[in-house]
Amino acid sequence: MILYINACVREDSRTDKIARAVLAKCGGAYTELYLPDENLQPLSAERLEKRTRLIEAGDYSDEMFRYAKQFAAADTVVIAAPYWDLSFPALLKLYIENIYVTGIVSEYTADGTPHGLCRAHELIYVTTAGGPYVPDYSFGYIKDLAEHYLGIPETKLIQAEMLDVVGFDPDDIVEKTIAAL
Repeated sequence: MILYINACVREDSRTDKIARAVLAKCGGAYTELYLPDENLQPLSAERLEKRTRLIEAGDYSDEMFRYAKQFAAADTVVIAAPYWDLSFPALLKLYIENIYVTGIVSEYTADGTPHGLCRAHELIYVTTAGGPYVPDYSFGYIKDLAEHYLGIPETKLIQAEMLDVVGFDPDDIVEKTIAAL
C-alpha cells in the first residue's frame, strides 16, 4: 500500500501537483491522508499519560494509534510538505507526534538503540520553496527519522525551489521537476 501524507493547505498547491506526479509514477492505488482534514491532536499531558499507559500494557486497540498502524503498514510513503519558514508545516510535526508509537513504528533494543518496525522500503519527500531550499531543517529531520527510528531504508527528496523569485518561471520549474521524475 502506498500512503500519501498530504500537508499542503492550498487548493492549487505546487507541492501537491508534484507529489501527484510522483504517485502516478509509483503506479497503483494509494491511500491519501489529507492532514488539514484530520483532527490531529497534540500530545497533551492527558493524552501522553493515556498513550504511555496503553503502550506499557501492550494495548494498541485505542483509536489514538490508528495513524501509527496505518503508517507502519505502508509499503511506500509519499509526503508532500511545502517549505515554510525554514521547515515543514506544523501539521506534519503534529502527525509525526501521533505516529511515533513505541511498539508500532519502532522499538528500542536492550542497549537503548532504536529499531524501526515500519514495513515501508521507501519514503519520498516532496517539497517546494518560494526561494532557495535548505533541506537541513525539513528533509534532514524526516530522513533521519525514517532511516534511524522507523526502519525505512531509502529516502528520496523531490524539490522545486525559487518559485516565488522575480524573474523565475514557477510553472516551468514545476514542469521540469515533474519531467525529471
